[in-house]
Amino acid sequence: MQTFWFIVIALLFTGFFVLEGFDFGVGMLHTVVGRTDTERKVAIGTIGPLWDGNEVWLVVAGAAMFAAFPGWYATMFSGFYLAIVLLLVALIGRGVSFEFRDRRESERWGRTWDTLMTAGSLLAPLLIGVALGNLLHGVPIDSRQEFTGNFLDLLNPYSLYVGVTILAICVLHGATFMALKTGGEVRRRAGELARRSAPIVGLVVLAFAVWTQVIVDRGVIPGPIQVIAVLALIAVAWLLRDGHEGWAFTMTTVAMATVVLTVFVDLYPRVMVSSTSAANDLTVHNTSSAPYALKVMTVVVAVLFPVVVAYQAWTYYVFRRRVGLSDRERRLQAPERAAAQAEAEAVRGPRSG
Repeated sequence: MQTFWFIVIALLFTGFFVLEGFDFGVGMLHTVVGRTDTERKVAIGTIGPLWDGNEVWLVVAGAAMFAAFPGWYATMFSGFYLAIVLLLVALIGRGVSFEFRDRRESERWGRTWDTLMTAGSLLAPLLIGVALGNLLHGVPIDSRQEFTGNFLDLLNPYSLYVGVTILAICVLHGATFMALKTGGEVRRRAGELARRSAPIVGLVVLAFAVWTQVIVDRGVIPGPIQVIAVLALIAVAWLLRDGHEGWAFTMTTVAMATVVLTVFVDLYPRVMVSSTSAANDLTVHNTSSAPYALKVMTVVVAVLFPVVVAYQAWTYYVFRRRVGLSDRERRLQAPERAAAQAEAEAVRGPRSG
């Protein structure tokens, strides 16, 4: 049962990054692909009905850790306390920005909330990625399963790079999602951004794969799961060039899932590595709940999980159409586009003959 629940938690974190990953990407990129306020609203509109439901996966993953592996939960959440507080601030600020950016017709007001949305969307995946990296890299844990380090111990090079890797995939994931879900200039800019960044993200993931193999003492040649991630990212640029946004988004989904699963596959049967001594590693056996509790949880998840998945699938089906501009919005956008073009020409200066 311990192994089963480790797999469940790994899948919950994977589901969170796959679903919330493109939300984070859209939040980071909405001011890049949207040159006017109307275009930024179109970009945000792609995730408007979805983002809050996607965050539930993180809540459920944390609850599953608490119920199935209380020792893991206690050590991780106490040791990573400051990072978790920063994560909550980022998620709250990001969530509030969705609700408040359109409450007032003011350019300064909108820019303020756009900045907060971008910052929260950037900080959240970076922090969670660093936390996942630390599970595998190792943090100071004593024989009583207590974290004995400080916040700076979490900022080791490998864990920071895992955070950067997750962040980079989120950017590409969000760009392909906007290329799939929008039209017009927003779609074109998002697709071009994704096409150009895909090879770079592929190199980032390749370096992650090699470094992870070194961390777990398996040489430098990436494993099959990591190879799939790199190949999926290489395919993104080719698919977008041929206009296959749906398949490109599928490939970024595969890349995100395989990168997150890499951490959990290499971690098992441990749940947290101790940098103090291998004898102090937390495992699925020395941190789990009693067998009866795991059995009851299994019955609950077997009943409720299909319902949750079906509801979320239905939500995605209902909001499957592209997000675009109405005729009225196009008329209202014309002055904004003209002003933006005039500003760009003023920055470039007069053309030489």
